[in-house]
Parts: sequence; structure tokens; C-alpha cells
Amino acid sequence: MERVFPRPTKGYLIDAVVGRIPLRRPRMRCYRAMGAKLDPDRSTIMLYADILSIDNLVIGDASIVGRHCLLDARGGLRIGSNVNISSYCRFMTAKHDIYLPDFPALYEPITVEDRVWVALGVTVLGGVTIGEETVVAAGSVVTKDVAPWQVVGGVPARPIGDRPKNQTYTLDFGPEWS
Repeated sequence: MERVFPRPTKGYLIDAVVGRIPLRRPRMRCYRAMGAKLDPDRSTIMLYADILSIDNLVIGDASIVGRHCLLDARGGLRIGSNVNISSYCRFMTAKHDIYLPDFPALYEPITVEDRVWVALGVTVLGGVTIGEETVVAAGSVVTKDVAPWQVVGGVPARPIGDRPKNQTYTLDFGPEWS
């Protein structure tokens, strides 16, 4: 019996091929060529990221997305400048309406404003805006908007502190092998 393999799709190429290119600049140029809106010399998506609907993904200057992140951009995903997203984070713009009989898919955008740190293993759900200069503690689940300059944590994420308002940093991630 002859084995038939499906034709590669754009999503398959992004995840199985582009996401495993070991050099940062060629990988980022491929992401841009496939539809992501980003500067391939100033932004980084590290190895093994899964990206859904790359055409709806916008990443600002000097932002870093860690290894093994899930970026579901089907509802729109905008990441600002100087944002640090740690490894194993999930951004989910899709959900289902559990109250309707046909269980339809719903998509809501996610916005991450400038100079935000999303720590290890955070989940961000659709319809959420994370305000500028915010820190989201490791393992948190963000289900509602987060005001600027806050530190939030928990499941669901709640305010646990405020950040000092004198931040001036810019991220400069340099390793080519990432």
C-alpha cells in the first residue's frame, strides 16, 4: 500500500522548519517573509515556538519571545517594544462559547504593551491587554486586563505590587545561536 503524505501547509512550515532554524537572523527573516510584522534584526523569537496565524502577529522592536512559547494570533496578537516573554508561555486568542449548542470558536485579540516582562510559563487569554511596564509572575493565568506599572500573579492573576516608574531600559538580546 502506497503511503500518502499531506502537502505541507504554511503553519507546518513555520513550526516544523522555520521555528527550528538555529540562527536567529535567518529564522526571524523567514518569520517576516511568512507574514509576521516585525523587524528581523531587532526582535527575537527563540527556537521551538509554535505560531498560529502568523499574518496576525505583530512584534515591536527589541522584544524577545522565549523558547517553546505558543503564540496563537488567530484573533490578533500585538506585542510591544522591549517586551520580554519568558519560555513556555501561552497566548491563546481562541476559545469556545460553551453556552451555544454548536460550541463555536471565538477569537479575541491580545495586546502586550511596551516594556512588559511575562515570566516563565504564563498563560494569557484572549481579550486581554497587559499595560506598559507590567510584570506578570511565573505560572500566572491572565484572564483580565492589567493596568500599567503593576506586578500581577496567581491564578487568575491579581495585583500584588507596583513597579517603580523610572524604568529606562531597552532589551538587547545578542546571541545569534538561540
